[in-house]
Amino acid sequence: MGDRRAGATRAPQLVPCLLLRRGQVCLPGPDGPVRVQTKSGPPLDPFDVIDRLRPDYDRLYLVDLDGIERGDPQLEYVQELSRDIDLWVDAGVPTAEAAIDILVAGAQRAVLSSSHLRAPVGLRRAWKLSTDWVFELEFVEGQVRNAGPAWPTSDPSALAQTARGVGITDIVLSPREQDPDWGLVRTVSAGGPTWVDGSFTVAEASRLRDSGAAGGIFHLEAVLADLLSSMPPSPGPEESVPLRDDED
Repeated sequence: MGDRRAGATRAPQLVPCLLLRRGQVCLPGPDGPVRVQTKSGPPLDPFDVIDRLRPDYDRLYLVDLDGIERGDPQLEYVQELSRDIDLWVDAGVPTAEAAIDILVAGAQRAVLSSSHLRAPVGLRRAWKLSTDWVFELEFVEGQVRNAGPAWPTSDPSALAQTARGVGITDIVLSPREQDPDWGLVRTVSAGGPTWVDGSFTVAEASRLRDSGAAGGIFHLEAVLADLLSSMPPSPGPEESVPLRDDED
């Protein structure tokens, strides 16, 4: 597929977010991501999810939990999934050199996050290696979560300007434990393509255009519920139960 970057004249784009751990689909839970299990069948196949999404969406924001939690990105899934849909991939990479592996595996863009990148110099190193980056700013109560003390500020607007000064245009704003700050979205969007993640929901889609955002990244609760309801139960006398994340 070609590059479908959102421009200033295009309508804001909705991008589904898929959480993947050990090849299994997850959803956010109160104590962290939890695996999606059918009540009477096997774990949900991520390729079934892609098949459901493709008619309506051109892009998928893939959160690779193995990369984020264990430093072991699921490159084989990036390679396979990228054949069917454009991927932006957040694998929790701490350096630009590690992020290159995500691009080589087939991602359209690799996500460099303030919460994982060790220092802002990593942005400059990344730009020398490739131009296919997105910079995520994860923040709580207006303060950016930084991976280390080398970051000069925790102000989201200032760090967005730092990334764009390097050359990275697309910024993902990821508020945690709070609603999107639409004033901040408007400010950052004035400098270039800005995407709202974190607590963003499809119900807030109308606010994207008002704020000047390029788009919003949303979790898949409704899509997965619909997909699971349409799946026939697996044969067998015994009914399976959902597995917890601490079970093998």
